[in-house]
Amino acid sequence: QVQLVESGGGLVQAGGSLRLPCAASGSAFSIVAMGWHRQAAGQQRELVADITSIGNTEYADSVKGRLTISSDNAKNTVYLEMNSQKPEDTAGYYCRADQRLQRRYEYWGQGTQVTGSS
Repeated sequence: QVQLVESGGGLVQAGGSLRLPCAASGSAFSIVAMGWHRQAAGQQRELVADITSIGNTEYADSVKGRLTISSDNAKNTVYLEMNSQKPEDTAGYYCRADQRLQRRYEYWGQGTQVTGSS
């Protein structure tokens, strides 16, 4: 089992910045990718950014150039750097980890809320 704990959410002004860490613990080995997803009220959960164990990244078009995903493999932690905050970034942000053993396992954190203000 892998446990994921997100933190860093809160209120952020339009144009401001925020950094969300997600720490993995437990049997946190053979993790091949981690990512951040978000879910706004009344909306489906969507992928924001993804990073593989070798550092390849992928971003949703709506956040390219503003959000950056990075990882510290030694700490089993992935970060989402949010810059130039927009009101539409308001959502619950959820961390995901993909573990590859005999088969693929997917784990999710409890989420952290980011609320933009004008």
